[in-house]
Amino acid sequence: MRGNILYIVVPCYNEEEVLNETTKQLKEKLNNLIKEKKVSSKSKVMYVNDGSKDKTWELIKQIDKKESLFTGISLSRNRGHQNALHAGLMTAKEYADIIISMDADLQDDINAIDEMIDKYNEGYDIVYAARSARKTDTFFKRFTAEAFYKFMHFMGVDIVYNHADYRLTSKKVLNSFSEYGEVNLFLRGMFPLVGYKSEIVYYERKERFAGKSKYPLKKMLNFAWDGITSFSIKPIRMILFLGIGIFIVSIFVLLYCLIMKIIGNTVSGWTFIVCSIWLVSGLQMLSLGLIGEYIGKIYNETKRRPRYIISENLLDTK
Repeated sequence: MRGNILYIVVPCYNEEEVLNETTKQLKEKLNNLIKEKKVSSKSKVMYVNDGSKDKTWELIKQIDKKESLFTGISLSRNRGHQNALHAGLMTAKEYADIIISMDADLQDDINAIDEMIDKYNEGYDIVYAARSARKTDTFFKRFTAEAFYKFMHFMGVDIVYNHADYRLTSKKVLNSFSEYGEVNLFLRGMFPLVGYKSEIVYYERKERFAGKSKYPLKKMLNFAWDGITSFSIKPIRMILFLGIGIFIVSIFVLLYCLIMKIIGNTVSGWTFIVCSIWLVSGLQMLSLGLIGEYIGKIYNETKRRPRYIISENLLDTK
């Protein structure tokens, strides 16, 4: 059994209510892994403070002083879950052989870590942890989440069904992943693009231990929209086909109007004209808006601004 250095990367945004319990459970898990010689004694849990407004960062610094298995970094401001996770992964790969990312709310079953490491030792460089069921979700959340994954597949995005950001990656994978330079991050769709041998383990997601969800409906919709527009051009192609369809229909309408003119029946229907104008105008506005969304993403990419700035790194003090 290889004694690889493991880093568990945990993004945190206003998690002071749950952080002590998360530390307690992860400490026990990491100690057991070290005792069983599945990972090196140099392994750590790295908390990533994503510009929290509460006492999360102060708590992380206290934990870092008390617990040798814990450390942390802090971003200069809130940059969102995906950027915070990316910051943690890119920092951790400089110290670790394998990196596991998970949320701080203890909904991800930490016992799945054992199986993920076993799969890594079998030769898999990426191990995705996917939910086996959605028993803890409301009907609305379960329906929308499952619809999202199916829709992403329909749009041609290679994404692991019911997988969020609970995954194991090797240092080799993250070194390759660091070459991806886009600003608009959708990590669960990006890692399958990297390639390498991968496997899936399944777990049952728990209720949140404490605090509030950081992904209300509005954020979930924005996240889903970012995923679609960052990985698929099918929406633009659908507009193209829609435009072709409307063009074909307009030819028949033109022929109809000419025939009515020839036979002397030139009185046009008011409803038909009004509906045609509103329909075409609405489709034009929708098309321009969608194209504008893609142009906006291109604009953000061309500026090449940093995804995040690390203001403090507790690893530098050790």
